[in-house]
Amino acid sequence: MLLNRDDLINASEVFKKRFENQSKKILICAGTGCVAGGSLEIYEKLIGLMKERDINCEVSLEVEPHDESIGIKKSGCHGFCEMGPLVRIEPWGYLYIKVKPEDCQEILDRTILNNECVERLAYKKDGVIYRKQEEIPFYKKQTRLALEHCGHIDATSIEEYLAIGGYGALEKALFSMNSEKIIEQIEESCLRGRGGGGFPTGRKWSQVKRQKEEMKYVVCNGDEGDPGAFMDRSIMEGDPHRVLEGMMIAAVACGAQEGYIYVRAEYPLAVNRLQNAINQARKYGILGKNILGTSFSFDIWINKGAGAFVCGEGSALTASIEGKRGMPRVKPPRTVEQGLFGKPTVLNNVETFANVPTIISKGVEWYKSFGTEKSPGTKAFALTGNIENTGLIEVPMGTTLREVIFDIGGGIREGKDFKAVQIGGPSGGCLTKAQLDLPLDFDSLKKAGAMIGSGGLVVMDENTCMVEVARFFMNFTQNESCGKCVPCREGTKRMLEILENIVAGKGELEDIDMLLELADTISSTALCGLGKTAAFPVVSTIKNFREEYELHIVDKKCPSKTCVKLKKIFIDKEICKGCSKCSRICPVGAISGKIKEPFRIDGNKCIKCGACIESCAFKAIKED
Repeated sequence: MLLNRDDLINASEVFKKRFENQSKKILICAGTGCVAGGSLEIYEKLIGLMKERDINCEVSLEVEPHDESIGIKKSGCHGFCEMGPLVRIEPWGYLYIKVKPEDCQEILDRTILNNECVERLAYKKDGVIYRKQEEIPFYKKQTRLALEHCGHIDATSIEEYLAIGGYGALEKALFSMNSEKIIEQIEESCLRGRGGGGFPTGRKWSQVKRQKEEMKYVVCNGDEGDPGAFMDRSIMEGDPHRVLEGMMIAAVACGAQEGYIYVRAEYPLAVNRLQNAINQARKYGILGKNILGTSFSFDIWINKGAGAFVCGEGSALTASIEGKRGMPRVKPPRTVEQGLFGKPTVLNNVETFANVPTIISKGVEWYKSFGTEKSPGTKAFALTGNIENTGLIEVPMGTTLREVIFDIGGGIREGKDFKAVQIGGPSGGCLTKAQLDLPLDFDSLKKAGAMIGSGGLVVMDENTCMVEVARFFMNFTQNESCGKCVPCREGTKRMLEILENIVAGKGELEDIDMLLELADTISSTALCGLGKTAAFPVVSTIKNFREEYELHIVDKKCPSKTCVKLKKIFIDKEICKGCSKCSRICPVGAISGKIKEPFRIDGNKCIKCGACIESCAFKAIKED
């Protein structure tokens, strides 16, 4: 079914009517987290129950629906991952949490057939029952632009994407604008790259358009290698057509003929949804030759990466697509001049492309009404760590850290104190209590010595060891270094060795200055962004928590008792009964003594496994 412009408009109207004809809709979260929790079983169970009772149930808009039918859909991520599997019921906007297959009968009987809310499945907090999704504090302060369709349409259906106006921005770009006008609108919107660097998107597109090469490419970076980050994955799973549309608009603007989406192989659901979307778009003539009856031809291919963090860097990513080892190269020339296969290439991440269709369709002023002057729009974050509400959120640029952690995130678990948040993954920095009112935008974070990165937010409570946090991220970065340049290959290795010595109780005070010196050298001389930002977590933790480093080094103590090798396990002689159970269970023979007399632990042999503490019936073995 190849569509021209009129066919696209007509098809959109037909599918819109069918979509609206579904008087009630059941949206089952089919993002990775909820699927792992059993959401697809809920989907199948509901379909089975409705068929058993001969209730009009529609799973697709391709077929003319029954009058007043009920739509049941595999939606994208609803965001409230802590509470999954999630089910949203429209038109009421009810959100049911932690749903199980055995709840389906009650949902069908009470909600679908009798319009009642099943309150036992609704979110509750401090005695308040929140029946509707938009009333829940987790959602109330969010503004979803890139994620607006995730959780609201079937993620596997091009018909539903068309029903809500999908590919309308592409139609506008092809028939009502030229390439100069498209780029001008993206430049005026001040859309900045959401992959971490914050480079102006319009400027990048204009640089590619200026190149005289006939062959050009559009590449979408869906690698997302930061620990704790899953924003791009959720968009690819929940709204894949929007990503394709953003790439196609970029291709129209720059004169590109082919596009590639680089996705890590660890994202099988995202790969599946993207490939399904590509196949559907080709079927409708929205991808391929002479799109919508014009002279514009463009197709998109998926390239699965092996999960190398360094392949998030532009030149390493394009090298990987070409079948080479993913290693950065010296610049210039830059990707806009010589990118994929040596040709000019537009390279943006998933979230950046997801913002493009709404800017084109709704205009610059609308988009700039969100966020700040220099960082307009919104940003999606993956909220993880020691926080009540983990999940996927999207807020206007300039929202404070306090609002994100305490209003949306619900504060720290178990009523503990907030200590710090690692923002931007290994490339970011550590923010503390003093920076809770810091606006989350590109420029404010840069001044604070941090960066948004791709959008990972790992929240830490009072029991977190900041030296161990620095060691963890340095270990990750060192393992992910491609080894091409000496500063990153050898410098990160040396920094990791120093940090490992400190958490093992072998550190010296001069190690702190050595870490800062190495950090400065690596940041100044490394070849790519991975190396240049590798030391950020170390530098920021030293800056904000230097006393913790000194306690580890001078007093050989970890204040949070996280560092195993700094733990001191001893037997309280006043309590020990001399039963010898601890001695018998110790795997290294570190405990000795006589029966009915207090036993003792040899600190040189003890590996701090804790087996003796768990085995002691008298609670005589303690940890300092």
